[in-house]
Amino acid sequence: MQHRVRAVLLSPDNTLLLIKRIRPGIDPYWVIVGGKIEPTDASPEGALLREVREEIAGEAEIVSLLHTIETDDERQDFYLTAIEKWSFEDRTGPEFSQEGRGEYVLEEIPLTTEALDAINLLPQEIATVLREAIERGDLLAAG
Repeated sequence: MQHRVRAVLLSPDNTLLLIKRIRPGIDPYWVIVGGKIEPTDASPEGALLREVREEIAGEAEIVSLLHTIETDDERQDFYLTAIEKWSFEDRTGPEFSQEGRGEYVLEEIPLTTEALDAINLLPQEIATVLREAIERGDLLAAG
């Protein structure tokens, strides 16, 4: 089973940092920063912090495990994290240099249900979880 970790990155400005994926022949969609746990990672949390460094050259602070999505072949753990500084231009993740992967654009999305509803955040299950957390006011309190 593939094990992935994702960082729900909350900025000091009460925004959510997401990566907009633009690929030929597919409508744009947004994803949460993260990736698979490597054998060299000491823990899922260590993998999460490595992925944040690779993908946005940032240092995140893990607040809590927010949600897990599990299928027959994959497990994704979504961690609520806080981040103050990042530099998308300094990213180092291997996926950014692979041919045919399309574009990766870092975007700050306001922590509102309207802003979340205006984008195609995948997987849909995490979009629903985030929307409900925003409605309850959980994300603003944690950030």
